[in-house]
Amino acid sequence: MTASSIGAPLEVVRDPLWNNIRLEPDALTVVDTPAVQRLRYVRQLGHAFLVYPGATHSRFEHCLGAYHLARRALEHLSHGDVAVHPRDATAVRLAALLHDIGHYPFSHALEEAGLPTHETLARRHLTGGQLGEVLGKIGVDPEILLSLIQGRGTAPLAGMVAGSLDVDKLDYLSRDAWMCGVPYGVIDVDRLLSSLTIVEKSGRPTLALHEKGLAALESLLFAKYQMYRNVYWHHAVRSATVMFKRAVTDAIAAGRLSTDAVADATDDGLIHELSANDPAGLARSLRDRRLAKRALDLPATDLPSPADWPASDPGLVAKVEDRLAAELKLAPGDLFIDFPAKPEMLDLRLPLMTRDGDVVELEGQEAAERLGLPRVSAELVRSARRLRVFVREPRNVPERAVVNLVTLPGAEVASRLAGDRSLLT
Repeated sequence: MTASSIGAPLEVVRDPLWNNIRLEPDALTVVDTPAVQRLRYVRQLGHAFLVYPGATHSRFEHCLGAYHLARRALEHLSHGDVAVHPRDATAVRLAALLHDIGHYPFSHALEEAGLPTHETLARRHLTGGQLGEVLGKIGVDPEILLSLIQGRGTAPLAGMVAGSLDVDKLDYLSRDAWMCGVPYGVIDVDRLLSSLTIVEKSGRPTLALHEKGLAALESLLFAKYQMYRNVYWHHAVRSATVMFKRAVTDAIAAGRLSTDAVADATDDGLIHELSANDPAGLARSLRDRRLAKRALDLPATDLPSPADWPASDPGLVAKVEDRLAAELKLAPGDLFIDFPAKPEMLDLRLPLMTRDGDVVELEGQEAAERLGLPRVSAELVRSARRLRVFVREPRNVPERAVVNLVTLPGAEVASRLAGDRSLLT
């Protein structure tokens, strides 16, 4: 970091994506706390680096990027017709900087495994420790930051932190694509930021997108779809993810790790702890990139009305995995079912200012009429999903039996498990 010699006393961070990121004194004080520094050692994309070697960027870099984009958006809005209160601007800047403060190691894997969300865990950092003390000293209410991070904020600029067009998405899609070396996350960030405006809605000022930014917004949505399909849900990334989830949940269940310790860990620190007592050898396999292989890989478009439980009930999934492993003469923890879901992937809900000056809510039918992609969003999301069964030892997994299984309601699957009935016949 080098001190800026022009204007207010800022610090400059060189960034491969946005070039120079300037930090105000309050942000610099926040960055220098242990809670924020931990994010240097939490990778943005979890185990994606096992497939894309460049994907070793951290939550710290991403949070600085989100902060930078928030500053740019605020600078643009400062020239508009509606004044932004300095208090609101400060809250948005710092909420963007701290939006991932509660993040677990290895991306979103542990939230999939049923642990509390990182937005929920943000409270402990914002209200305690050195970070909480710093926020108190600079006069920032942690409850306001928390409401913005958790998407509960009602301030005019709340949508900039958590919404259909927030700075989180603008940075992570751009940064993830750049660091992975793939062309899928290309977004016209400049056009989107310059299309932001503040409008009156229901008697309150709120952040909106001008109609001139619609094409850039549609490109953002398509970039998100492409990144999920090609990067986030890549088969090897998902294999590593399910192995990691199982290693952590088994360690917690056996009392070898606590959920608090997991939440405060770094990537390497958690793998070290898992490796110290690794009865199934999952942690060692992850470090050596000996990943479970696909025994079954089916597009969701080939499945007749799959049930929700494979993506929403990790406890039931683990029981099914162990039963299937036993029926296939595999050890517990040697078979994994993976069917990730992101139904809100392409959802839109934000105010749109038309060229005539009218304000409409861009969602549902309104979005479908103004953009092409929302008309086919359900099919696109479905086409990105795949049902996979991974195994650590070669086995033939009967496709029809598994397809039938994932179409059953969770209660019926649980009943079969309780009744000791085979899941493969």
